Amino acid sequence: MPLFPEEPQIHESVPGPRATPAAGRTAPTPRPVPGPGPRPAPPRGAPASSVRPGKPGPAAPPRGPVAAPPAQRTSSPQPSAGKAGTAAGAQLQLIPAPADGAIDAADEAVDLLLDSGRAPSDILVLTTGETHPWAAHELSFGEASYWAQHDAADDVFYADAGAGRATGRPVVVVALNGGTDEVTAQALPAAMARAGTLLIVCGDPQRINTILGTHA
Repeated sequence: MPLFPEEPQIHESVPGPRATPAAGRTAPTPRPVPGPGPRPAPPRGAPASSVRPGKPGPAAPPRGPVAAPPAQRTSSPQPSAGKAGTAAGAQLQLIPAPADGAIDAADEAVDLLLDSGRAPSDILVLTTGETHPWAAHELSFGEASYWAQHDAADDVFYADAGAGRATGRPVVVVALNGGTDEVTAQALPAAMARAGTLLIVCGDPQRINTILGTHA
C-alpha cells in the first residue's frame, strides 16, 4: 500500500492540428487592409442639385493622394510664362499630346489637379476643336441649363475656346484638339487672360511654341 494517495496524472495538452501549406505552395502572407481614402470629388458634370449623369464614358478609378499638380511629362522645352504673356503670377505648363489625344490629356490633368487639392470650381477646360463630351452632353438639355451650371461655378466647367461667355478661373486647361492655326492663335491668348494662377495647354509642342512665339 502506498504511503500517499495516488496523485492524478497531469498530461500535457496536445496542440490541435495546424494548417500547413500544401506541397509546393507557400502560405500567403496577410496583407494590411488599406484605410479609407479621401472622399472623391463630386463627378464633373453632375452638380449636387442635378440627377443627370456626368461626363459620358467609364468612371475614373478611385483617386489616391497626389503630391503635386500635373508637371511636364517629357523633356520637351516648356514655353516661358513671361514670353507667353500669361496673366501676372500665372504659371504656364505644357502637356505634349496629339490633336486626337488632347482631350484625354486635359481630362487627366483635371484629375491630377483635383487629386492635388484643387476645388472643382477653380477649373475651366477649353477645347479648340470638337466640343468636349461633357459640354456636348449638357448642351443637349439646352443652353440655359448649360450656362446656369457655369454661373453657379460649383464644378469643373467645359466650353469651346471661342465661347466669350466663359469667364476666367484660377486654372484654365486648354485642349488643342483641332481647329485652324488662326483659331488656336486666338484661343491661347484668350485662355491666358482667363487663367488666374495656372494655364495648362495640351497639344503639339512645336505648334504651341510657334503660335506663342508669333504672338509674344
